[in-house]
Amino acid sequence: MQILLEVEQENEQLVEENRRLKAQLAQREVVLQEAGSIAEASLRLSGVFEAAQRAADLYVASVKRRYAPDARGESGGKP
Repeated sequence: MQILLEVEQENEQLVEENRRLKAQLAQREVVLQEAGSIAEASLRLSGVFEAAQRAADLYVASVKRRYAPDARGESGGKP
């Protein structure tokens, strides 16, 4: 009879440990999903910033060409 009680207690402890471990696993899965979402968003933003930088570089280059002095030393555009 004593052995049966010990087995039941051990079983209850294992069931409780199993429940805790499942909860921890679920929490870690949520954290990993969120981390993946953050990384994906970061990559998308990086692409947006790269495109904005290219546009800014093109604009600056066009302004420099427009206002650069020509071979006669005159400004290429109006101030």
